[in-house]
Amino acid sequence: MDITTLLGIIIGIFLIISGIKMENIGNFWDIPSIQIVVGGTLAAVVASYPLSILMDIPRHIMVLFRGKKYNIPRLVDQLVDLAMVARQSGLLALEEKAEEIKDPFFKQSVLMIVDANDPDKVRFLLERELETMMIRHDEVAGLYEKASAYAPAFGMIGTLVGLINMLKGLNLDGGGGASNLGEDMSIALITTFYGSALSNLLFHPIAKKLRIRQDEEELYCSTIIEGIIAIQSGENPKYLREHLLASLKQSQQKKLLSKAEKNKPQAEVNSNE
Repeated sequence: MDITTLLGIIIGIFLIISGIKMENIGNFWDIPSIQIVVGGTLAAVVASYPLSILMDIPRHIMVLFRGKKYNIPRLVDQLVDLAMVARQSGLLALEEKAEEIKDPFFKQSVLMIVDANDPDKVRFLLERELETMMIRHDEVAGLYEKASAYAPAFGMIGTLVGLINMLKGLNLDGGGGASNLGEDMSIALITTFYGSALSNLLFHPIAKKLRIRQDEEELYCSTIIEGIIAIQSGENPKYLREHLLASLKQSQQKKLLSKAEKNKPQAEVNSNE
């Protein structure tokens, strides 16, 4: 479970309140300003996206807290094992192994080479599916990026509304109104405060975390594609491991390659000879 997003938001709220000081917190509470900023931002998001995406918002939040789902080193080990089975027993033997795979994309990829499809066709179809998947994820992250842009804009709208009302009520002919200038100005500026806080403390961090999760999934699926194509072409399992680990940090590569050498099964040794 990954609670860094929630932890960061809580710490940010705490620090802002600490800077304001509890005795002054009432100065920053204004219902009409909240209605303009929060209500306006939500309304703009609803107007910008179809219901199918909006209904998935609870699932987006789950993605934030699920932690790192994709284990690339483990995936590489699985692909190397599949390569060894394919070299010893042929691609048809992978069909039984595919039934043990839970990830739909990984399972589909293995079954495609079992069916003896053309390698170029396999790569094209898998990359097309990955591209479609990334487009969907772009739309999701874009929702929160849009909200991050809308919030300050509605904060400014609220400020303009407050300033207009303040100036309309200002009477410079001696009829009053100037005594409330400071109070009216502070209320007008609260909406800008709300919009900036909502954008930078809530929506933008959520969008950034979703982008990170998207990059993790893209790396995972790209590794599967490269591994599956290499297995279909009969690449040596040892070189397959080195090829797939190229996407990791050098320190991780050395550690995993060293571990693989120590734990290398006899079957793989024979396949390299």
